[in-house]
Amino acid sequence: QVQLVESGGGLVQAGGSLILSCAASGIAVGMNGMSWHRRAPGKQRELVAHFNADGSRNSADSVKGRFTISRDSAKNTVFLQMNSLKLEDTGVYYCEAITPSHSYWGQGTQVTVTS
Repeated sequence: QVQLVESGGGLVQAGGSLILSCAASGIAVGMNGMSWHRRAPGKQRELVAHFNADGSRNSADSVKGRFTISRDSAKNTVFLQMNSLKLEDTGVYYCEAITPSHSYWGQGTQVTVTS
């Protein structure tokens, strides 16, 4: 059974940093696509950053240069380092694991950026 558990969200001032973690079980983060998404208040969910199964990475233009996705295969965990946070980064952040046949989602972690 695949389980993804996000953590690390919280309240942070604009310009600050947070590191989100996605601890996976039942799936190997180093062998599958892994993504971070977010849903801002009143908006649709959007892709923030993604790891392809081959290890290549990409991120949304809105977070380029500020957010970095990484993974630790030994800990089976994916991270999202978020720097220079802006008010518009507020939202619920979700981790997704992608296999050839299915995708799995975590329950999300709230990030709130204040002025």
